[in-house]
Amino acid sequence: MLAAAVASAATFAGSFALADDVNQDRLLNADKEAGNWLHHHKNYSATRFSSLADINKDNVKNLKVAWTMHLGGVEGGGIWGHGGLEGTPIVENGFMYVTDGWGSVYKIDAHGGKGVLVWKMDPKTDHDWAGAVACCGVDNRGVALWNNLVISHTLDGRLIATNKETGQVAWQRQVANPDKGEVITGAPLIVKDKAISGVAGAEYGIRGWIAATDLNSQKEVWRTHTIPGKDEPGHETWKDDKNAKASGGGSTWVTGSFDPSTNTIVWGVGNPGPDWDNEYRPGDNLYTDSSLGLDADTGKIKWHYQHTPNDPYDYDSVAENVLVDVPGPNNSTLKLALEADRNGFAYAIDRNSGKFIWGLPFVKKVTWTKGLDPESGKPVEYDPKQGVQKYNASVTPSRTNKETDICPGNMGGKNWPPTAYNPNLKLWYIPVIESCNHIKVEEMTPDKVKAREFFTGGGPSQNVKITGSVTAIDVTTGKVAGKAETQFPNLGGILATPDLVFSGQPSGEVIAYDAKSLQQLWQFNTGGGVNAPPMTFSVDGKQYIAILVGLGGAWDKWFIDATPELKRMQPGSMLYVFAL
Repeated sequence: MLAAAVASAATFAGSFALADDVNQDRLLNADKEAGNWLHHHKNYSATRFSSLADINKDNVKNLKVAWTMHLGGVEGGGIWGHGGLEGTPIVENGFMYVTDGWGSVYKIDAHGGKGVLVWKMDPKTDHDWAGAVACCGVDNRGVALWNNLVISHTLDGRLIATNKETGQVAWQRQVANPDKGEVITGAPLIVKDKAISGVAGAEYGIRGWIAATDLNSQKEVWRTHTIPGKDEPGHETWKDDKNAKASGGGSTWVTGSFDPSTNTIVWGVGNPGPDWDNEYRPGDNLYTDSSLGLDADTGKIKWHYQHTPNDPYDYDSVAENVLVDVPGPNNSTLKLALEADRNGFAYAIDRNSGKFIWGLPFVKKVTWTKGLDPESGKPVEYDPKQGVQKYNASVTPSRTNKETDICPGNMGGKNWPPTAYNPNLKLWYIPVIESCNHIKVEEMTPDKVKAREFFTGGGPSQNVKITGSVTAIDVTTGKVAGKAETQFPNLGGILATPDLVFSGQPSGEVIAYDAKSLQQLWQFNTGGGVNAPPMTFSVDGKQYIAILVGLGGAWDKWFIDATPELKRMQPGSMLYVFAL
């Protein structure tokens, strides 16, 4: 059965004042409120860039812990031994809103140089029921604000509106269905009084979607499936006779972006299912492994760009799309959507049309293809006449090549952790995973499609050490501008400020780099694995850096053998806040 829709709030002592309602005008102009962090990705363009500069390259060496707070949600459920923290704190007028892995929401008063818990909303998620079909960890990436409400998701598929002042649940509705293997881990995106939700569960044979809920009526406005139905555009790219598209995957578990000038939501779509047996699903398998442009009012797909047709590697294109404007030829302006793909290539596409502009590898080792076609951006081996793509056939998992090694590994050259973009330097910073892994293929048949059971067509194992980097790309040239090597994969994401870049390591370090040279300028060891992106805010005229600490997700369950030193990292759930 579905988890009961029950929620409660416990109110704690602490100073707290009424805050302004968060309306569409404020969300459109979020960057003008430099001290606040109103969107999951800081702004609609998903740049994760803050103009706050009191903490800078000259004084960042003096950064120290200002305060910390223990959170809950570390308990496990289903197939998971413990929860983790992958969220980005939202800050408005000195009040912070964070989630733990189970979707409990915490309001924290950050005034006075300390953190005081105001209230906690516990959605009472059924841990075993939801955790049994959470493919890749007990995780929740944060909240959104709308009017006087805090909007959040739960792992068991609910959208919850919580009163911002009291912590009491105002209303909630079921958006995803764990009965079918659907869960929600991403933060909502608020666009014009609508909460936009994505779904996770491609490994369970779901049919992915993006859905919009009207926050006034509390009813669904539109739902766009990322796997087209009969007679919908793209349905012809599923060429099998087994109705593979009914269980075709295409989950949308990372928060998208929004271009108000064209009323377009830009959202990434994950892998097809089954992951590794692409012969089960011949054809390009739209709209998996794609970036989508959707009309914000109707959900209609305006354009798409697919990175890895008929993907046999589990190379999601689910990552955020960063919307930037850069100078183009003949005094033109290129309006780009930037996406760092799990396949190891970084892409710039025209965000008005979906046309490929440039692409380049951002990892050191790519074996699955010899490169990208400079005109189309497709892998050079791609043959649209072939239903089953082999790409670099000697390393491509297939029914005739049942065991092989691929680079990047299936965790990708970048996974969900977000990039950041400095508009002054025109540098785009990617949290990189330098990886290869071993894949075994299992032939799938329709009888193996069962609700709430893995439908993957094989699986990975580790045979080489995995490291990482922070890699900077100059978006005016489409070239790598710098790389800061890291001992471990970058599993948390990036924050950019005018002359600094912040990131974290699963071994516990939070690190500040020079934004131009990527020279390390500061580090602090939190003692817990960092699996979340940093952010910055100001209150009472003082700038802070905040980050959630607590390694969760898939790494310590399925990939830990590639980073054996991380076996010492213990589960945790802690908020760290730093200041000068």
